[in-house]
Amino acid sequence: MKYERLTQEQLKEMHKEFINFLASQSITKEEWEDIKTHKPQVAEDELDVFSDLVWEGVLNKVNYLEHFSPQQLFLFEFTDQYINLIGIKIENEAVDINTKEGFQWLRDNLLNEDIQIYTSQKALSEDRNKDIFALIKQGAHITKGKLYQYFNAMVEK
Repeated sequence: MKYERLTQEQLKEMHKEFINFLASQSITKEEWEDIKTHKPQVAEDELDVFSDLVWEGVLNKVNYLEHFSPQQLFLFEFTDQYINLIGIKIENEAVDINTKEGFQWLRDNLLNEDIQIYTSQKALSEDRNKDIFALIKQGAHITKGKLYQYFNAMVEK
């Protein structure tokens, strides 16, 4: 597997897509039931292939990720060649930006000396989607990039 198998919950949500996936391989419902019963490894392999296809489709569309921790925020933008990072570090341990109050404190105190904002750029590897998936596995979440764009406008000035 290139990525990881979808969870049972995710597979349930994608039930129709999985049926279409099986149909594209000319596997009927009855054949699928037989495969699950008599060839469990083949069924596992099919779930793995389907999961990788789903992940590939999702990752192809990702342009932004965010990763929050109590005192740090990492905002990622993915271009064709680079991963651009805006990092925000809060030196005040009383502030937890994972909370509504902590995030509001950050918004209200952007010029406070307890806040450090920095940028970085790194070339993507040969496999862009694997780079993105690795960050997701570390806790990053896919976003539309509004927070990245907001801070990017600030740091570009």
